[in-house]
Amino acid sequence: MRERLGNMVIGNSKSGEPITADDLGVGGALTVLMKDAINPTLMQTLEGTPVLVHAGPFANIAHGNSSIVADKIALKLVGKNGFVVTEAGFGADIGTEKFMNIKCRYSGLVPQCAVIVATIRALKMHGGGPEVVAGKPLDKAYTSENVALVEAGCVNLAKHIENTKGYGVSVVVAINKFATDSDAEMNVVREAALRAGAFDAVICTHHAHGGKGAVDLGIAVQKACESQSQPFKFLYPLDISIKEKIEAIAKSYGASGVEYSEEAEKQIELYTKQGFAGLPICMAKTQYSFSHIASLKGAPTGFNIPIRDVRASIGAGFIYPLVGTMSTMPGLPTRPCFFDIDVDIATGKVRGLS
Repeated sequence: MRERLGNMVIGNSKSGEPITADDLGVGGALTVLMKDAINPTLMQTLEGTPVLVHAGPFANIAHGNSSIVADKIALKLVGKNGFVVTEAGFGADIGTEKFMNIKCRYSGLVPQCAVIVATIRALKMHGGGPEVVAGKPLDKAYTSENVALVEAGCVNLAKHIENTKGYGVSVVVAINKFATDSDAEMNVVREAALRAGAFDAVICTHHAHGGKGAVDLGIAVQKACESQSQPFKFLYPLDISIKEKIEAIAKSYGASGVEYSEEAEKQIELYTKQGFAGLPICMAKTQYSFSHIASLKGAPTGFNIPIRDVRASIGAGFIYPLVGTMSTMPGLPTRPCFFDIDVDIATGKVRGLS
């Protein structure tokens, strides 16, 4: 952590050389500020399973994974024959890709199995279902049986399975079942997942029944881990150019090419000159589509990925291209929830967090 904080680039000199936190003499002070934050928070599920909470969200604009520190602590605690479930946010085009190509490189750890979570409603949307509008009731397409719509949307799931298996990792699909989902729709997803190469596809009811509703999933994951025999492989080597890495990732989305803005071209040239071309890539892209267009559902092909800018997080250890209009600042609602959070002075209890 000390090394990473010291390596953070805060700007460039007039001659174009990168200026780091250590150049300013503040690397040590930053480490003192963060020395306790490096420890994960130990929590538990409603059923008493230990959970380490450390980093995680926003794989559309960052790595979107639980921390390496938390994973290593968990692996030590469960022992040689234990199992650790760790997170890679969003889909195989974002969270999984960054887990494999960024996190696994730095940790030296590789997964034995990947669980892809599928829901009927999401697959219906990818199959051409109507757009969901916040504040309005769900269209009946999402609350009544529509096997054809689910079947059409399974191309999206198949692409996620293909991409994940490309790393040499077995895939188990967890099909979340809700009250509005029919057995016929569930079976369509299971069959499509197996056709796409999943090790297994399991219907899960843990939202209703807790751990009991996911026992079959746990058994399937254990079998997948025990039968894992393929060698792990990265999507790209680090010693190719920044553009070649970006284009390898874009190709995994289904893109036919990449378009760079003038600003992106300048930044790539600068980072290459400064010696940062050997870093992995962390694409900042919408999580709603394999493409850069959120409304483009399913598994589109033949599109060009536009890179409007390229930036670097040298301390974190990656280059991050900005895809299309993607913003790196998560948006707040019109009325942020902090307006409703307060302390009851009489009782000392917190209000507004439930």
